[in-house]
Amino acid sequence: MPFPDQSAMTRRDLLRGTATGVLALAAGLEVRCTAPSAKPPNIVFILADDLGYADVACYGRPDLKTPNIDHLAAQGLRFLQAYANSAVCTATRTALITGRYQYRLRLGLEEPLVGNTEVGLPPEHPTLPSLLKKAGYSSTLVGKWHLGVLPKFGPLQSGYDHFYGFRGGAVDYFSHEADEADLWDDDTPVHQVGYLTDVLGSRTVDVVNGYAKSSQPFMISLHFSAPHWPWEAPGDQAESERLRHPGGGGLNDFDGGSQKTYQRMIEAMDTQVGRVLQALETHGLSENTIVIFTSDNGGERFADTWPFTGKKTELLEGGLRIPAIISWPARIPRGRTSEQVSISMDWVPTLLAAAGAHLDAAYPTDGMNLLPMLVQNAAAVPRKLFWRYKANAQRAVRDGDYKFLKILDNTFLFNVVEDPLERANLKDRQKDIYRRLVREWYEWNGSMLPEIKESFTGGFSGQQLADHIGAKRPDQEPDIPGRPDD
Repeated sequence: MPFPDQSAMTRRDLLRGTATGVLALAAGLEVRCTAPSAKPPNIVFILADDLGYADVACYGRPDLKTPNIDHLAAQGLRFLQAYANSAVCTATRTALITGRYQYRLRLGLEEPLVGNTEVGLPPEHPTLPSLLKKAGYSSTLVGKWHLGVLPKFGPLQSGYDHFYGFRGGAVDYFSHEADEADLWDDDTPVHQVGYLTDVLGSRTVDVVNGYAKSSQPFMISLHFSAPHWPWEAPGDQAESERLRHPGGGGLNDFDGGSQKTYQRMIEAMDTQVGRVLQALETHGLSENTIVIFTSDNGGERFADTWPFTGKKTELLEGGLRIPAIISWPARIPRGRTSEQVSISMDWVPTLLAAAGAHLDAAYPTDGMNLLPMLVQNAAAVPRKLFWRYKANAQRAVRDGDYKFLKILDNTFLFNVVEDPLERANLKDRQKDIYRRLVREWYEWNGSMLPEIKESFTGGFSGQQLADHIGAKRPDQEPDIPGRPDD
C-alpha cells in the first residue's frame, strides 16, 4: 500500500468526539493549516455504494484494513455526524448533484429508480459539474450514474465533460451486466475485461494522468459500485457465473455473500483509492486537491452500522448515517474530527465556495456551506434536517440532538446523541419537542413534491432478511395523512 496503515487504533478512540487529533498523532503528522492557494483546488469526490457507518477502519471496524481511506482521515477531517439525504441511492444522488432536497424533483421520488425510462435528472437543472464548468473546471464521472438513461438523461447531459461507467443501479463485477451489458465510455457502449472496482480505479488513474498535463482545474467523481451487491470480491468469477445461470439468484444475491466476501470488496475499493491518491501525489497535485470519501446511504446486509440500528431503506440512524472524510492539505488542518451535523446536499455549496464558483439563483440550495468550519475551525452550527421514505410510511426530523421518527403508525422521539441506538422513546416525556417536530415536518413536507403511487420504493421483508420478522414488501402506495392534532 502506498500510504501508512492507521488501523491499529481502537474502535473507541476513533469514534469518540474527544478523539480529535488522534489520527494525526498516530500517523506522525502535525496538525497544520498552510496559506490558501491562489489556484482553484482540484476535486476528487469518491462515493462508495451502501457502505455502513463503521465499515472502514478509521470509523471503528476492527476486522478489516483500509489504510488508504484512513490516510485521508489522518491528513484531513472526519465527520462523526454525517447523514445521507436518503436511505437509498437514486434519491441521495439527486440531492448530491443538485445541492437540494431530492423531493423537489420527480426523480427524487424514486427509491431507487427502477425501469422508468421517462424519469431522470432534467438536463436543464444546474448541477455541481455544470456550475463548476462556468468557473473553468473540466469534469469526469467514473462509475455509477443511476439518474436516468439515454437518450434523455445522462452524465454528459447534466454537466460532466466525460463519463466512463454504468448507468443503472448495479452490474455484475465481472461481466459488467445487469439485464444487459451496461458499461459506457461517454455515450458509447464498451466491453472491458476485469473486476469492476479495479477497472474503475484504473480509469480514474488515467483521468488524473490526463488532467495533470493541463493547467485547467478539474473535478473527478469516482462513484464505486462497491460494496453494493452482488457479493463478489476479486477472484470470485465462479460466483459471478452461478448468479448468471437460471436459479442462480441474480444480482440481488440473497442466497450468497458473507462477512469475509464483503470485507474483501471493501479492501479492494481501498486499494483503488490508494492508487488514485498515489497518482495525485506523483503529479504534485495532492496539496491543492480536495478529496472526499463518503457513501450514498447507510449499509445493507453485511454492513457494520455500529453504534446504530437500521440499514439501507430505513430512516433509523443506520440507514442514514454515513462515513464522510475530507482532505485538502493546502487549507484544512490535519487529523481532526467534527461533530458538525452534515448531509449529502451540503457538498454542492461547500465545493462551489472552495472553487470560487456560484450557485444558480433560480435553484437555491437546501444545503449548508461547510467551508468556514473546515478551514477556519468555526464552531458547529445547529441543523434541522428532514427526511421521508415511502416504504412503510417513514418520516424523520433531526433538530439539535433530537430526532422525530415515524415508521408505519409508530412514532418516536429520540435523543440520538445520548441514545444512538434509538431505544428510549421520549415522545411522552418531551411532548412539546415531539409536537413541534411533527408540526415542522408537515410544514416542510408541504413545500416538497407529494409522494405518488407511480414512484418505486424498496424495502426488505421478513422473507428476505431474518431480522425483519413480520415486515412486508412495500405496497408502493403513498402515505399522505392529514395533519395530526396537537
